[in-house]
Amino acid sequence: MTEDVANQMTAPARPIRVLIAKPGLDGHDRGAKVLVRALRDAGFEVVYTGLFQSPEMIAHAALQEDVDVIGLSILSGAHLAIFPRIMQELKDRGVTAMVIAGGTIPAEDLSEIKALGVAEIFGPGTPFAEITGFLQDQVPTRQDEL
Repeated sequence: MTEDVANQMTAPARPIRVLIAKPGLDGHDRGAKVLVRALRDAGFEVVYTGLFQSPEMIAHAALQEDVDVIGLSILSGAHLAIFPRIMQELKDRGVTAMVIAGGTIPAEDLSEIKALGVAEIFGPGTPFAEITGFLQDQVPTRQDEL
């Protein structure tokens, strides 16, 4: 088999799949919706779960959608209560997707959130190029089978 034929048989890299979730009772989702649109415009595949997601619902959606990244958007201040539960649910289901967070998370909580396994935290006003660049640099490329 020639190299050209072998290259044609290799499946193209698929876009990075991102799940954006609004955990808990946080009812403000404008920022999450804007991020969803920005990620789609940048070529990512994005699933938005909507408001009021439990840790179990987020982990189930991540597993079902076979995502590479889980983005948790929170403005309610409940991050220290709900993020550990989400991370445990993901672990219990064997979900290995990278977890990132965004929203209003005080600076004094950042190290505790990262210690849970959250890869990065993006605060309000973070440029979309910074978020997309981080994901493109940090998420391994996966090849889909033909």
